[in-house]
Amino acid sequence: MTEKLYYKDVNIKEFTATVQTVKEQNGQLCVTLDRTAFYPEGGGQLSDSGWLKLSDGTMAGVIDVQEAEEEIWHTVKADDPTMLQPGTHLTGIINWDIRFDHMQQHSGEHIVSGMICSAFDCNNVGFHMGEDIVTIDYDAKISFEQILEIEAKANEYIWEDHEFEEVWPTEEELKTMEYRSKKELEGDVRIISFPGADSCACCGTHVTSSGQVGMVKFLSAKNFREGTRFELLCGKRAFDYLSMNFTENKAVAVQLSTSEQNTSEYVGKLLEEHSKERTEAAIAEEELLKRWAAQFPQGGKVFVIEDWMSPKQGRQLADLAADRCQMTAVFAGNGDGYQYSVIARDTDISAFIKEMNQALNGRGGGRDGFAQGSVNARRKEIREYLTAQGFCSLSE
Repeated sequence: MTEKLYYKDVNIKEFTATVQTVKEQNGQLCVTLDRTAFYPEGGGQLSDSGWLKLSDGTMAGVIDVQEAEEEIWHTVKADDPTMLQPGTHLTGIINWDIRFDHMQQHSGEHIVSGMICSAFDCNNVGFHMGEDIVTIDYDAKISFEQILEIEAKANEYIWEDHEFEEVWPTEEELKTMEYRSKKELEGDVRIISFPGADSCACCGTHVTSSGQVGMVKFLSAKNFREGTRFELLCGKRAFDYLSMNFTENKAVAVQLSTSEQNTSEYVGKLLEEHSKERTEAAIAEEELLKRWAAQFPQGGKVFVIEDWMSPKQGRQLADLAADRCQMTAVFAGNGDGYQYSVIARDTDISAFIKEMNQALNGRGGGRDGFAQGSVNARRKEIREYLTAQGFCSLSE
């Protein structure tokens, strides 16, 4: 059985070990060591990564670590798979940036979960540490405003720099302890705690004091099953996220010629002005289309082809003119061809649309005297075809 150094000293960055077992699994090289500081994936926490260094300086990458049947298997990427054999002495090197990030995320999650479960009399029923974001599920409905209050308390606790504690109680001692756990436990149980915030059964790696978490920041809250799912960032992830937001907000403030503190208010005013202008433009556009439709001849078949017109404007114009004309066909440019709207009130135009699609390389259809679609044809081809069908043009 592998000696688990990460439980003896979480800050070990390098260690010596001897290869015990070597095997190939799913096309990858996997090894066990007599002792390791590489933490295997488990309890919602990602595995460590790093390197194995031989006495001659040759390096092999550790890309995944898993525990199976009481053995810890290191998935190794090596240029020469034969470099690792049972009995090989080596030095394990932890990728400390990744390990410390995992410790910050896991410890921050413990602190906020302990406070949330206490405040709302609920349970943590799901925890996943992704490469970018931590998600936590609780079996209670909790609003984002409520979770921000917990966030403030948790950050105060972090900055007070409370010591992390770890115990391996006996079976009798465990019966009298208060701690969080998703299931009944027996055998060797590890209880970790941040006094005053959380006490929980956990197998993961954690910082040695709350101050090393740095900070926590909740990103979202949404209903999930019968409870709530939160997205959380801790430590450097939280700092990087807030720094990114500051940089973006500052850039927006510069473009708007305002201060970083006023961007939301300023953008709100711009959106209000934009909405007013769009409403005024829509009213003017509708009036223009009405006047244009009024020029369509009574009872005739009319077509319009305009490259500047949007498909929405084309549908509006066709609809406005339909009460005057026997049939109205409006073609609006879309870059690769034209979007069409064809209306003939109370008339079956399916045969005409089918024939037009065949003639103009188009697709589309409709019913009850209305059809829409697109054609891959040039302006001249559309004009010649419709003119031959007895249409007159109002666009040229």
